[in-house]
Formats: sequence, C-alpha cells, structure tokens
Amino acid sequence: MLSKKAKYAIKALILLAKNLNKAPLPVSKISEFEKIPKKYLEVILLDLRNAGFLFSKKGVDGGYVLSKLPEEIPLVNIVRLMDGPIARVSCASAYHYHNCEECIDEATCSIRKVYLKIREEELKILSTTYISDMINYEQIADHNPIIADLKIS
Repeated sequence: MLSKKAKYAIKALILLAKNLNKAPLPVSKISEFEKIPKKYLEVILLDLRNAGFLFSKKGVDGGYVLSKLPEEIPLVNIVRLMDGPIARVSCASAYHYHNCEECIDEATCSIRKVYLKIREEELKILSTTYISDMINYEQIADHNPIIADLKIS
C-alpha cells in the first residue's frame, strides 16, 4: 500500500511541476492546495530536497521549485525514498532481501513466487511513470482555476 507520505510527496511534486518556471511555491501554498498538513509536508519537502528533487529558497519570496524536469522524475524514486522497498514481502525484495523465518523452502514458496511477480510488475510501472505522466493523467485544462490561483508574481 502506498503510504500517505509517498502520496503527499507525489502530489507536491505534481503541483510543483505544474508551477514550473514560475516563482517558488511556499510550503503554506502547497499545503493549502493539496490539503496536506503543513508540518508533515515540511518533512516531506526536506526529504525531497535532500534527495535532489527540489531546490528551496529562503525569505519572503521563498519556497520550493523542482530541481529536475517532471519527465526526469520516475515514481519509483519517490516511492522508494518515502516508503522504502517496493516488494511487499522481504523475500521478494531486490535491495532489502532477507528470508522469512516461517518459510520452510523458499524455492517452492508460492507466496514468494506471487510476490516476486507483483514486485516485477509494480516496479515496471513505477519505473516508467514520471511526474509528467501524472500531470497528463489529470488532463489539465489550460484555464484550470487551481493553477491560475497559484500565480504568485
């Protein structure tokens, strides 16, 4: 299951991508438009900044902007950053593997086999879906009132 932290991170990145080449968005604006608790959002944005997805500017005109283009940010990177391993069971994880204590024979374990398939498909989708795709999925109209309200300058 996608955590709220990962979902909020993706929503914030989508909003910042919609605001590309405009003035930085303050945390308060992102929080307001995406209905994300401000204190929680501050932690998420700091994680995203530390991972190189965002730039931050301090001061009156401060806020956040993307440090990469939306088509350069795959969801897999955001989900891993916020939630850790993609696999839902540790024995199916590529980077955080460890065997299950209760498993009698991993080679014949049907649970592991199913979850390896799930991980593979989820990884394929998350690795080929970018923030730019998420914006396209929303089918934004040119005169979207939310985006119009974001104009800070």
